[in-house]
Parts: sequence; structure tokens; C-alpha cells
Amino acid sequence: MLWVKAFHIVAVVTWFAAIFYLPRLFVYHAAAEDTVSRERFKIMERKLYRGIMTPSMVVVIALGVWLISFNPDYYLVQTHWLHAKLTLVALLVAYHFYCGHLLKVFRDDNNQRSHVFYRWFNEIPVFLLIAIVILVVVRPF
Repeated sequence: MLWVKAFHIVAVVTWFAAIFYLPRLFVYHAAAEDTVSRERFKIMERKLYRGIMTPSMVVVIALGVWLISFNPDYYLVQTHWLHAKLTLVALLVAYHFYCGHLLKVFRDDNNQRSHVFYRWFNEIPVFLLIAIVILVVVRPF
């Protein structure tokens, strides 16, 4: 179980690194004024999303399910903090897929939002991470 937990944590760190970086690329992409820069951002965004972010998310979810399977009665019936955590993870997955939508918007040169929007958008996963870590470590309920 400890090996599964260790690799779950590694995958979480990798997913969050990517989920913090992709919206930052959107900030720079939205502010880019030349075609060469915009095309470079499209490549970087696509590679990050497909090559790191999405595979990391899949590994996080798979290993999380595996961890729960070690003691499903305890995790799914007796612990309410995990239900809250899984709700926040579901929001993070939705954020992930919305990033995928934005990736397509930028790819098709249809972005209508300013870099300021993406600066704020970039902060959402920070709050999710804080709440998730508190739930896992403190287990308040």
C-alpha cells in the first residue's frame, strides 16, 4: 500500500505542476502579439496537456482508486473527509478538461479573453490544492 501511496503522491505533484503551468502559458499566449510566439505557445500547450497533464491525471485517479480498494468500507463509509476531497478532485478534473477546451480555443485562434482573465483563472487550482491537502492531513471530519 505504501508504494501505491508514494506513486500516487508523485503523480499528484506532476499533475499539479502541469495544471499550474498550462494556464500560465495561456496568460503569455493571450498577451502574445506575433504569429511566431502564438504558434510556439500552441505547441507548448498541446505537448504539456497531452504529454504530461492528462497522463498524470489518469495515473492519479487510477492510483487513488487502487488506494481506496485496500479498505473500501473504511474510506467510503466511515470517512467523510474523503468524500469532500473527492468532490474537490472532481472539480479539479472539470478544471483540467476546461483547460483542454481553452487549448482548442487558442489552437483555433478564437481566444476572446485577455491575459488578465487567465491570471485569475490560474489561481483556481491553488485553492483546490490547499483544501485537498488540509482534508488529507487534518481529516477534520
